[in-house]
Formats: sequence, structure tokens, C-alpha cells
Amino acid sequence: MKKILNLTTIFLLIFFWTNLKAQDEFNKTKLDSYFHQLEKNNKAMCGITITKDGELVYENYIGFSSVKEKIKNNSLTIFRIGSITKMFTATIIFQLIEEGRLTLDTKLSEFYPQIPNSKEITISDMLGHRSGIHSFTDEPEYLQYMTSQKSKEEMVKRIAEFESDFKPNEKYAYSNSNYVLLGYIIEEITSSTYQEELRTRISEKINLVNTFFGDKINTKSNEAASYTFQQGEWSLQPETHMSIPHGAGAIVSTPNDLTVLINALFNNNLISEKSLNQMKDIKEGYGKGLVLFPFGNNFAYGHDGGIDGFISNLAYFPNDKVALSVLANGMNYIFNDILIGVLSIYFNAPFEIPNFDAKAIELNVEELKNYEGEFSSEQLSLDITLKVENGQLNGQATGQSAFPLTPYSKMEFRFEQAGIVIEFIPNNKGEIQYNSFILHQAGGKHTFKKQN
Repeated sequence: MKKILNLTTIFLLIFFWTNLKAQDEFNKTKLDSYFHQLEKNNKAMCGITITKDGELVYENYIGFSSVKEKIKNNSLTIFRIGSITKMFTATIIFQLIEEGRLTLDTKLSEFYPQIPNSKEITISDMLGHRSGIHSFTDEPEYLQYMTSQKSKEEMVKRIAEFESDFKPNEKYAYSNSNYVLLGYIIEEITSSTYQEELRTRISEKINLVNTFFGDKINTKSNEAASYTFQQGEWSLQPETHMSIPHGAGAIVSTPNDLTVLINALFNNNLISEKSLNQMKDIKEGYGKGLVLFPFGNNFAYGHDGGIDGFISNLAYFPNDKVALSVLANGMNYIFNDILIGVLSIYFNAPFEIPNFDAKAIELNVEELKNYEGEFSSEQLSLDITLKVENGQLNGQATGQSAFPLTPYSKMEFRFEQAGIVIEFIPNNKGEIQYNSFILHQAGGKHTFKKQN
């Protein structure tokens, strides 16, 4: 249920790649090698599928669904998908609209008048995170009760106790409360459970055999537990009780099922083209259950998710009819960088598989001061300043916050949170040239030179 992540870089770069088109043949060996390196170096445990025109063209699974029991992730491993659930919830809402049982202008007060501003909040506002309803997951106390079962009445009461963050439709602000309430509204209208509506309206309709409302994880039934990497090993994470995220994040699925879902959605097998266009109507980065992801000169629609130690992404490139699903139950790397690596390899864009064997080194302050200066690039409309503060070499791009740079050699510095590598190039005598460096990020290479 975490907030959305982008397929674009999370820090600096603007892509200049052109002609990013789906390939009939892409370098599967390179993609296999990338995932092998991720697994070998304990960087990720995940599953991935890619389809073209609805046909599977790539899949891979690395790591364990249960570390303790040494059960490997495989094509039938079921993952918690977090906020990708919102895509399912929005789809069911649009089905109800097409059946005449609801409209985008229907007011929340018809169902839950106790929510602040409910007389002004519409279904459309809630679908697009423009309601102003405060997200209960933003509160510190959420971590204290997230593993305990909660009733619908308890959750509605909790959401109703918060003041509105802003007036309805004033702006966008991501709130899990919106989709929990939308899940409950589905139940109110149908006099059924969300679980049953999910099964009959989506899972059975397009044969998603491993997609359902989640429960307590059972690793012996090929359900993945989630982990973080701590002190050199994978550490089991607590389980959110699925009564809490409900229509905002309670669905479990597989990479294969999710690519079937998004292909069906964009082929109008679940809702009409009119409804799909309304889902795709992006305002301030979010539509109605869909996010727009730019990638180079291309783009995709989809959603991201995160719950406990799980992190996920589902995307569809309409111009190429390519779908991508990555579901992870353990991450010791930048998930965004993995997505960029996968897409770069698939679309034959520049990408070098990272060297995970390199180790950080220490340089003293006097050595670090050699790297200081203001640098500019003819390729990017930003400058980068390198400066030593408190024994740490920091970088700062125009209009950005400073970021720490860790030396891996006297020529290479990294800021791994954003996938940034700064490389100083030696001359033909092997001497470091401090007046220029190459910035590597997400497959791009950009030369920066020190300003006089």
C-alpha cells in the first residue's frame, strides 16, 4: 500500500534515448545474466513476466518464497501485490458504473456520511486521490495495529476521526483510505463481499487462477513470505492483516496473472473503452486506479505496490502492446533500478549490468578535497557541485538536495539509493584527472567538466 514509484530515475536524469520500441528479439541472455547477478549477490528475491501482444516472451524467478524452508520462487508463487489492488478495485467500480448502479458523481455521503466532507466528495475524487480524506497509513500508530484484524466498522470509524487534508478536488494526495472505502462501497452496492466480487467479476472472467483476496501467508501452499536484508541475511517481515488494506492493498497474485489482467483491461475485456479512458485520465500524476509511467520517449500505464517486505510493479506499454510484471518478496537494491534495467535490456537501450563485487573503500579528507569543484555538462541542463563536508564527499545537482558519495576506488564514487555512479577517468599514465567525470545512471552516460 506504499505510495507509487516511478519507472523513471528517482533523482537526476532526463532520458535522451529515442526510438524505444518493443523488439521481436531482445537479449534474453543479458536479462538472464542480470537476474543471476541479482540473486547471486542477494540483491532481490522476485518473479518477472513480460508479454508482447498477450504472449509470454520472458519470465524468471529468483530467491526464495520461504528462506527457512528453502522453497524457491517459481511461476506459481503467490505474492502480496499491495497497491496494485487499486487497479482491481477501480475496475470493479467502473463495472458497477456501467451497470447503472453508481456514477462518478455519486457522493460518499450515500454510503458513509460520517466521513468529513462526504457530501462534497465524489466517487471520482476517491478514485483519483483527490478527496482530501486523510490516509490512515500515514499515522505512526498504524504500525502498532497493522498485524491485527479490524472490522469494517472499526476502519470506517478510524478514517472518520481524521480531519480532511484539503477540500475535495482541490488537489491530488495519495491516500489509502480512499480505496479502503471504495472496497467497502463495492460490498454495500452488491450486498456481497469484496472477495466474492473479485472472484466473479475478474478472476473467473479472465481465468486468473492464482489471484484472490489474501489471508495469513502459508508458504507450504506456495505463498511467499516477505523479507528485508539485514546483517548479511534475509530477515522475515511482519504480516499486515489483510482486513486492514482491503480494497487498497489486500490482493495476492502472480506475475503471470497480472500480465493477463492488464492485457485484458487494455483489450476492453473487463470494462468498456470509455471507462478505460476515464481510468487513463491522468491529473497530477494519477488517473483513476492507473498511473502514467514515462520511460525515455515511451510510456506505460499501470500501478506500483508495497506492503510489508513486498514491492511490485505492473505496467502496460500501449504503443507496443507490451506488459511487464515484477513482484518481489525481498529487496536489497533499488527496485526502480531493476525496473529500468529490465526495460533497458528489453528495448535495447544502453545498460551495463552493475558490478556487485566491488567494495567500498575509505579516503582521507585531503584525498577527497581533490575531487571538489563545480561541474557542468553539455548533455544535461544542470550542474553538479562536489564538496567535502565533515569528512564526506557530497554531490549536489542544480535545484536538488545534497547526496553522499561513497568511494569504491579512487576513480569511482556511488550514491546507491539513486543508482548514481560518478567515474573519474585516468590519463594514459594512469593518473586521475580531477577536472572531469562521467555520470552513470540508469544506463545513461553523461560527461561533466569542471568549470573555470
